[in-house]
Amino acid sequence: MSTLATNSRATHDFLLLEKFEGGLVLTGAEAKAAKLGHVNLKGAFLHVRRGELFLCGMHIGAYPQAGKNIAYDPTHDRKVLVHKKELHKLAGRAGTERLTIVPISVYTAKNLVKVGFALARGKKQFEKRDAIKKRDIDREMQRSIRA
Repeated sequence: MSTLATNSRATHDFLLLEKFEGGLVLTGAEAKAAKLGHVNLKGAFLHVRRGELFLCGMHIGAYPQAGKNIAYDPTHDRKVLVHKKELHKLAGRAGTERLTIVPISVYTAKNLVKVGFALARGKKQFEKRDAIKKRDIDREMQRSIRA
């Protein structure tokens, strides 16, 4: 399993409550470009539309050997394959508890391209500052122990 892209802002901006994974529906050229690492999750999110889960805002660059495809949109919505039970759970909790579904990483499992995502609650500004402060204190403690 090799990681193709990670969303570093997800843990900073959100409190991750429950993690899931799903398969991405990609065209052949998109899959090859993703496996080369031409993936960016900045600003991406997932939402349920018409009983299906879609990943919006993920950028997959064009595959150079695929030729010139003038109509290719690198940030179009991509379908995520999950079990029906998980989909109902995600849709229910995201709607009633005011949670969001955030992509965490894109990786390969065997020959498949998968996305790891989480049900998350947005952090307030003071929570972000507290997390940074705690991380700095822990880092200083580790430095003092090693020295």
